Amino acid sequence: MKRALVACLCLSLGGSSIGVFLILRRMSLMGDALAHALLPGAALGFLLGGLSLPAMSLGGFLAGISTALVSGAIARFTSMREDASFAAAYLTALALGVLIVSLRGSAVDLMNILFGAILAVDSQALLLVAGTTTLTLVGLAAIYRPLVVECFNPGFLAAMGVRGALYHYLFLGLAVLNMVAAFQALGTLMALGLMLLPAVAASFWAREVWSMTAIAAPLALLSGAIGLLVSFHAGLPSGPLIVLVASLFFLGSLLFGTRASVRARLSHPVHLRG
Repeated sequence: MKRALVACLCLSLGGSSIGVFLILRRMSLMGDALAHALLPGAALGFLLGGLSLPAMSLGGFLAGISTALVSGAIARFTSMREDASFAAAYLTALALGVLIVSLRGSAVDLMNILFGAILAVDSQALLLVAGTTTLTLVGLAAIYRPLVVECFNPGFLAAMGVRGALYHYLFLGLAVLNMVAAFQALGTLMALGLMLLPAVAASFWAREVWSMTAIAAPLALLSGAIGLLVSFHAGLPSGPLIVLVASLFFLGSLLFGTRASVRARLSHPVHLRG
């Protein structure tokens, strides 16, 4: 439980920052595709090295980066939209990963890869998660300004002679790295939940990037802590409960937030605004 709580803390700090930028860049569903793209790489690492953290992490990272690069190249050099290419990659990766695991593993192994086991996080996995969080925060601090500008006005960066695509792919690399770390604890199907749901919830309370991140991180940490406590006392799976608690925070923010929420729209109807 102590290791699981520390893992939730690290994932909350790094993952919520990535989640905020995924929301701002309208890449939520692409992030989901990237999370599922880790599966064949992790499954191949499992096939070659068993339940080895380095093998599965390296395989998942390489698979995620390859998917991002290939999908971007398809969108750039063909008429297919980038979201369509990511959707094709997501479906292919999910089927291929399940097939690879079934060649050697059991249904239990497949469930662990898909849904994770945060209570089984060991010291090695904890070091990976903590290292990923540190690298994410340092990396985002280094590219923060051009990344924010590229989110809202990519034409300005182009006019200044700055290659926005460089920061786009650096951000994708950090996103994949966080998904690999979250995958160790929450599995491929739940990894994105702790990233996106607190970030979406924060968007109903703040409008600046820094303030959204400052709200999303505590929400993610509370989701992890409450989900772990409920799972411990109720004897239920931890990963799904953590994501469900994050969903409750999202629902509460949707209803009662100060920005664009149901309450805000009812108290200030659009047709009465000057």
